[in-house]
Amino acid sequence: MSYKIMRVAVFFDLPTNTKTERKAATQFRKFLLDDGFDMLQYSIYTRLCPNRDVAEKHMMRIKRHAPDSGSVRLLYLTEHQFTHMHVIVGEKTTQEKSVPAGQLAFF
Repeated sequence: MSYKIMRVAVFFDLPTNTKTERKAATQFRKFLLDDGFDMLQYSIYTRLCPNRDVAEKHMMRIKRHAPDSGSVRLLYLTEHQFTHMHVIVGEKTTQEKSVPAGQLAFF
């Protein structure tokens, strides 16, 4: 079982009390989408990376684009771990359904 394919998960809670804070939060979300992240939930985004080096490149990009206030966290997951996530309420997102674990060998 190969753990080279990684998922980068970004979790954030950003203040939106002022116009400046709302703008910073919106710009950060736009950056994540433009950088190839998919929204898993409103403040949780994930991106599939072919290896740890690419995952770390995206972590550095996130550090450069993160707002100055709030909370931004990043977690590396193997694709195996990600595909074994339990959905307690709701349904899997399109991104979770679109890449069956068996197909990852062809990535």
